[in-house]
Amino acid sequence: MKRVWRGPALLLVVGTGVAAGQVAQGRPVAAVVFLLAFVLLAGVTSPLVFPRPVGAREARRRSAADGRPVVFWRPGCTYCLRLRLRLGRRARRLHWVDIWRDEAGAQAVREVNDGNETVPTLLVAGRAYTNPDPAWVREQVSSPR
Repeated sequence: MKRVWRGPALLLVVGTGVAAGQVAQGRPVAAVVFLLAFVLLAGVTSPLVFPRPVGAREARRRSAADGRPVVFWRPGCTYCLRLRLRLGRRARRLHWVDIWRDEAGAQAVREVNDGNETVPTLLVAGRAYTNPDPAWVREQVSSPR
């Protein structure tokens, strides 16, 4: 749980330091700009950008019931963030599993990726897809089931 927030926390600490340095040099406007940039980066790399995660078993159960894909992800993953941002509002239609919070999810990812925790990994109709194209994922979410 703690490592999920390490990157965003580090960005906030560095941003605060940079902003303090700018204030000390008499540049309050630059300090505000830097601080806002670092806060934005911390927010984007935090788990807050992603829909609320569920456990792998619950995600698979829900997927079997409603036919929606399951996305295995982890905070700090740039490919996961790219997928999340490209999906926009459609991201809420998928079942998101944070593999750092759910050992069963991490195990499921390792099983389909030769022992590696490569994310994002999607399960669509029981079949795994590693780092799929976001446009293809949008089609899967938009298509009627």
